[in-house]
Amino acid sequence: MTETLSVGERVAWYRRRRGMPQEVLAGLVGRTSDWLSKVENGRIELDRLSVIKALADALDIHLGDLLAEPSLLEWTADTQGSTVPKLREALMDYRQLSPLLAPESADVPPDLVVVRAEVGSAWSAYQDGKYARATCLIPKTLTEAQRAARAYDGDEQLQAKALLAMAYQGAAMVLTKIGEPDLAWMAADRGLAAAQESGDLVVIGSLFRSVSHCLLANGRPAAARDLVADSTAYLESGIARASPSYLSIYGTLFLVGSMAAARLDDRETVRGFLAEAERVAHRLGHDANHMWTAFGPTNVAIHRVSTAMELGDVQIAVDLGPRIDPSALPVERRVRHTLELARAYNAQNRMGEALALVLDAEELAPEQVRYHPIPRDLVTTWVRQQRGRPDHLLAGIAQRLHVVG
Repeated sequence: MTETLSVGERVAWYRRRRGMPQEVLAGLVGRTSDWLSKVENGRIELDRLSVIKALADALDIHLGDLLAEPSLLEWTADTQGSTVPKLREALMDYRQLSPLLAPESADVPPDLVVVRAEVGSAWSAYQDGKYARATCLIPKTLTEAQRAARAYDGDEQLQAKALLAMAYQGAAMVLTKIGEPDLAWMAADRGLAAAQESGDLVVIGSLFRSVSHCLLANGRPAAARDLVADSTAYLESGIARASPSYLSIYGTLFLVGSMAAARLDDRETVRGFLAEAERVAHRLGHDANHMWTAFGPTNVAIHRVSTAMELGDVQIAVDLGPRIDPSALPVERRVRHTLELARAYNAQNRMGEALALVLDAEELAPEQVRYHPIPRDLVTTWVRQQRGRPDHLLAGIAQRLHVVG
């Protein structure tokens, strides 16, 4: 019902449904009634997720209700089939939860080399912004990794547990992106359990990252920030002899923590986490994609832009963003940076440049752009600001994003 509304209009819609006067909602988030009126009328753009989250909490709704994140089924039903239901079925199959309930099989155990390749394919689809493909691949990958974990023992079983953990993490990451936070939490929780059973510190750290992302997606930035602090402290003892994968996981945790802290307006922690990430990236010495982290100096710089926008420091984002060259990173990272820079330009009333960036991002990863709240909210705002019919570029992307003026 609210999919075609801007964020401000959705605030007004939910506020009226609650029977809540403007002055009450404004007071709950520490703002004035005049500010809220301008938000609801589109005269003030909500471009900080921390503020949107505060409004969602005050209205007792999910963050996704205000962001109106689309369902994967909306975008893929015509080409990919029921991808999310298949993944949901895989996650909720009770027979996979315990070796006592799993059916006995006389089949040859899965080849761990093949399972590793399947996990890699699912993660590659995610990093390419091909979410429908990832959700198609993951159910079978989970099944094979679970079979391997039951079939083997000793070192091979530990390897299988690690692969199972990474398969669950892949599921959690893509489910978070497509607006399924509850399923993502289930996947991350099971992944962390498998990671701990594997005893592999790199994999354990990777699943800490996944759980932190899920906490953010479920509107719990304080818990995500604290988990990053606790998990990096746990992993710190291994830093002296750390492999590139270990360094990448360790550094990436600080990047997740910086976003969580930014949503809490915790500037001191943002600075501290980014400084630690930069120190680790300098030690790594280059951009890399160990454990599918895309970690390195460039990703740290990208997070400086993202956290600046979360904190409302638009000029810092505009100054830093264009100087970053993310071309060597996976598509997901490149698109995310492009969208953040579009948001920054729009905040300076540079709509033409912002629209060009959104279109560039869509060309790289159309699914990622469709699911992300930044382009949907920007396009909704632009369409509603037009006097008369939007030009063909804006009208085209509005149609593709299912945005109605």
